[in-house]
Amino acid sequence: MSSTLGSTGAPVRLGVLGCADIAWRRVLPSVAATSSVRLVAVASRDAAKARRFADRFGGEAVTGYADLLARDDLDAVYVPLPVGLRHEWVGRALAAGLHVLSEKPLTVGPDTSAELLAEAGRRGLTVMENFAFRYHRQHHELRRLVSEGAIGRPRALMCEFGVPERAPGDIRHDPSLGGGALLDVGVYPLALAQFLWGDGLRVGGAVLEHGADTGVDVRGSVLLRAPDGRTAQVGFGFGLHYRNEYTVWGEAGAVRLDRAFTPPETLRPTLELRTGAGAEDLLSEPDHQFRNLLDAFADGVRGVAPVDAAPVLELADLVDRVRRSAAEAVTG
Repeated sequence: MSSTLGSTGAPVRLGVLGCADIAWRRVLPSVAATSSVRLVAVASRDAAKARRFADRFGGEAVTGYADLLARDDLDAVYVPLPVGLRHEWVGRALAAGLHVLSEKPLTVGPDTSAELLAEAGRRGLTVMENFAFRYHRQHHELRRLVSEGAIGRPRALMCEFGVPERAPGDIRHDPSLGGGALLDVGVYPLALAQFLWGDGLRVGGAVLEHGADTGVDVRGSVLLRAPDGRTAQVGFGFGLHYRNEYTVWGEAGAVRLDRAFTPPETLRPTLELRTGAGAEDLLSEPDHQFRNLLDAFADGVRGVAPVDAAPVLELADLVDRVRRSAAEAVTG
């Protein structure tokens, strides 16, 4: 059961439901790097896996997710379980009175996401998706450059996020767990399009390629159109040369950013600005996007700065429309 933190600076007491790779590589090291969150316990169905995480990051190893939710020394949980399991376990965490930081997307579809957010609202709890890129200064600096006219009137966004083939048996190939490239990597460029172009994006067309053996989507392309006519072309998938970058193309130039979604905290990102006056590489300062996100989550839990849940539903709706557009392209 969550305690009332109010606006105090006490660290949010965090439990973790599931020992996923993203928790090991990025999120829990970031918990250790901030004073706003304190790890209390890590749960897995595998006792040895929970112990391995606790030995590295601290806290207590717990066998079983339900046992972690029954604790009385937590304020919030981080849920890196497969997307197909999040509806159940985020719901159970909310029922236990706990705030939730969830891997993205929150659930497999808009109806289940809306159900969880409504429940969180009734209980006065914070639910946040782990889209850390939104908390890295590089994207805000690029957006500022564009808004100040550095490339003239912006007309198009091109964004790609592709990763090498996943190993056989990987959960991303399991349809029962919400597998597929759209929900794993495709949501990043879609969320970026919303971050840069705003709400109201229309799906002009979509293609999803499905694996013959698994049935899940493995690659995809989407064309989006903003209400003011700006477009976004996004590509994503498994079994591709690793790439995560985007370009904003305007009437007087373009600006490009590499390592868009996965910059290490020591990296000085480069905004590659190209105009008729020439080329200029603008160095940004290093930033710790996961630590920034955890601090924002803690502020939401404490009631210092509420977390806006609207982007969760907006993205869920966009993903659903992408799916429907791709299906219509096949049947039409």
